[in-house]
Amino acid sequence: MNDVDTIAEFRVRARTWLRENLPAAPSTEMKSDSIEAWERARHVQRTLFDGGFAGLCFPVEYGGRGLTLQHQLAFNEESLPYEMPLLLNVPTLAICAASLLDLGTEEQKRAHLPAVLRGDELLVQFLSEPRSGSDLAGLTTRAELDGDRWILNGTKIWSSGAYAADYGLCLARTDWGVPKHQGLTMFVVPVHAEGVTVNRIKQVTGSTEFCEEFFDDVVLPADAVLGEVGGGWAAASRLLFHERGALGGTSPYTSGAKPHLGGEADKLLRLARATGQLADPRVREDVGEARAMNLVRDQLIDHVTEAIRSGALPPTAGAITRLFSAENAWLQSDTAVRICGSHAATHAPGDTADTETVGLDYLFRAAWSLAGGSTEMARNVIAERVLGMPREYAADRDVPFNQVKHGRS
Repeated sequence: MNDVDTIAEFRVRARTWLRENLPAAPSTEMKSDSIEAWERARHVQRTLFDGGFAGLCFPVEYGGRGLTLQHQLAFNEESLPYEMPLLLNVPTLAICAASLLDLGTEEQKRAHLPAVLRGDELLVQFLSEPRSGSDLAGLTTRAELDGDRWILNGTKIWSSGAYAADYGLCLARTDWGVPKHQGLTMFVVPVHAEGVTVNRIKQVTGSTEFCEEFFDDVVLPADAVLGEVGGGWAAASRLLFHERGALGGTSPYTSGAKPHLGGEADKLLRLARATGQLADPRVREDVGEARAMNLVRDQLIDHVTEAIRSGALPPTAGAITRLFSAENAWLQSDTAVRICGSHAATHAPGDTADTETVGLDYLFRAAWSLAGGSTEMARNVIAERVLGMPREYAADRDVPFNQVKHGRS
């Protein structure tokens, strides 16, 4: 039996199972920052796991199915009409679990990955800090060795869904006497451990998805280290590779509909019809441009994914699709606002349901230039690590971190 037949048969089996076991996708989704939405996602994930359709590209020994990206893509297409645990894609499955698969010890992988695939554990990233901005390696959260345990102190911010998570992958400084990239270590931190405080941050859209965390003398065992002590930058780089893949659409670990990559042109068509502007040449040109950008996006994702898989491009090439996705998200949200006009802000009674989210999407559009690392950082990655251009100047390069000058906080 050849690979095409295998995937074709898998598609038929998935189609039948989905029809018999999952409800249709709800017309109105629960607020993604509600505990109820996360609990529902856990439940649906467990249903997928019990049916043999969770973690299709994860190894069998850790609870996955050991299948190919083509199997996952086939399943994604078949699952579009059904309710899926999309909240678990980012960051739990495509970023954190993928990083654990790459970096974890055998004990860590067996302890966490099956639990993640069952929906029993949710994972989050503890990376960004209030003071370091895009300079991730400039972080000051510290972990100090005390006998055979680590003591964690510091703060993190912009952690999506931390309030609902069970464990976080936390990057901390463990050596202040070496250059900043060399003194870091990644830890697996229980979110509900003593000394961990999680606060939710209200955004301009009203969502409270983002969180800030405070670590006050949090005790971690020696086996909480993910990767090597002092190897935190390599671990963070791998995690960011998976993050760029998840947001850029190249990850094999997302299940169900693709992550938000700027919206779909069909929505713009519905908005044009609902506002009586479908015959307007300007509106038709805008919709055509948006549709063309989405077609380019999909082709770019396929091309870069295959090039990374074959070795024609380095793994850092995921920054290309991540950058394009951000630019496309801006175009799509701006186009929707131009079509809707004042309805984007008012969502007047009788408006099409699609206008309800146009204004919120516009308010949130800047986030697509920051998620997964800023677009400026993506351009640096493409220039330096894909095209081989010279690195930009950094005054603190090769300087021990305890000798680097810092501004007052």
